Amino acid sequence: MSAPEGSLAHIRFAVPEDAPALDRLDRETWSYLHAVKPLDPAPSPFFNERFGPRDHLVAELDGALVGYVRLGLPTPLASTAHVRQIMGLAVADAARGRGTGRALVRGAIELARRQGARRITLRVLGHNTPARKLYEAEGFVIEGVLPGEILLDGSYVDDVLMGQPL
Repeated sequence: MSAPEGSLAHIRFAVPEDAPALDRLDRETWSYLHAVKPLDPAPSPFFNERFGPRDHLVAELDGALVGYVRLGLPTPLASTAHVRQIMGLAVADAARGRGTGRALVRGAIELARRQGARRITLRVLGHNTPARKLYEAEGFVIEGVLPGEILLDGSYVDDVLMGQPL
């Protein structure tokens, strides 16, 4: 996978041995800015029956795993098999502002194309302005908004649906 010009991150598929580092990254970056459920008190397996290593691209920076993007099918239906959905993105604080998130999003778009997808979509919380700006800069447009769809820590938050053709 290639990284955007100026990015120092190396993008690759995840491998099973990445699971502990990915779980740690998830826990370190957890926030209601992007999470739709409370932080689980005990870690659960990062890879599972639905999402394995090949459903994740990871970013390495200076030899450390600093981010990931999860790409999957939006539904199990054959009628949506032409669509891929970004179903998770995390970047370590130390890697922010260095093109890591952009490299991961571009990697997901490239992977979706290689898989034969005709569209790529995602859902982002309405108050997550940094993520929304990144997605818009990478060609995603707002395709719908579910106002007040998610209750987080006592506040109702919009669920913003974004997508783009490939």
